[in-house]
Amino acid sequence: MAGSLTSRRATTGEGRGRGPLILTEDMELLDDLLRLCAAAGAEPEVRARVPERRESWEDAPLVLVGDDAAAYCRGAGRRSGVLLVGRDRDGEGSAGFVDPILWRHAVEIGAESVVRLPEGEGWLVGRIADVVEGTGQQALTVGVLGGRGGAGASTLACALAVSAAGAGVRTLLVDGDPLGGGLDVLLGGERAEGLRWPDFVGTRGRLAGGALEESLPELHGLRVLSWDRADVAVPPEAVRSVLAAARRRGGAVVVDLPRHFDGGTREALAQVDIGLLVVPGELRAVAAAGRVAAAAGPALKDLRAVPRGPYAAGLDEQWIAAALGLPLAGELPREPGLRRGWDEASPPGGADGPLARFCAAFWDRALGGDVVA
Repeated sequence: MAGSLTSRRATTGEGRGRGPLILTEDMELLDDLLRLCAAAGAEPEVRARVPERRESWEDAPLVLVGDDAAAYCRGAGRRSGVLLVGRDRDGEGSAGFVDPILWRHAVEIGAESVVRLPEGEGWLVGRIADVVEGTGQQALTVGVLGGRGGAGASTLACALAVSAAGAGVRTLLVDGDPLGGGLDVLLGGERAEGLRWPDFVGTRGRLAGGALEESLPELHGLRVLSWDRADVAVPPEAVRSVLAAARRRGGAVVVDLPRHFDGGTREALAQVDIGLLVVPGELRAVAAAGRVAAAAGPALKDLRAVPRGPYAAGLDEQWIAAALGLPLAGELPREPGLRRGWDEASPPGGADGPLARFCAAFWDRALGGDVVA
């Protein structure tokens, strides 16, 4: 395998977009809208009425007009991305019902939607996050599985992430195995500041990708979501929200997956684009890997074998891939002294060796040579 790695960063653009323009004098509604903007990672511009500078009205990516301020917008120029927002003040409105007066105001100002809070909060957070983060190409997500314990899946996951980040690709490494000891430890960053999985236990619905990324420890040019030493179960809904947010800003996401398949693992598998199954060159390991492939296969459209030597008599990488009925992603190279060299300064895949070259070639083929550097 040979090739060069090009950056996927330009597919989504650098930094965040502008936040929405909020027009309201209703302090309770403003508090709600500011809270929702914070949840979406947005910094809004707040006005009581349409700004005198037309640019603020015309150039804002989204305009949130409070129902109290609709009358002030009647003379403003028509534009897309205007939402009329009101609160359910008595709590007695039926689901899906919107006051006819709100609809009349929406027509008068050219609003494309009417949002009633709190019922529409989840939808509105998603809409705000879309304009802030953009809706570009999602990250290529690679899941790494071990055919048996000690196969080297965590090492490969770290090496892939380090390789991508070293080439300038926006990269997140996600530790999907609570029993694995922590990828932050493997990368020499167990004391690095930032959130871990237990901090996301209560996460539901839309999570802002930028806010997630900035909250995680940064190690070797990439962001890492790992476990702390607490025994905490993360529900499937949280796994779904976190991984969706991790993918939303483009680049590459690498997930170190466990060999046990619970609800959280199945949520992770559902968001993986390419699965890599690391298989040591032993008959028992091939048999164990077959069971892992059978469990993961239905949730993965693209699962590939990554055999690892040394091989037992009569086995090689082609035989193992054929025995598992999987395409061959390549042979995981042996790198003598790699484990002894792990420390904060030299993570797996960080040095110019066989493993780093394997990872660079994988990304070059997976991301494609037409990606803009």
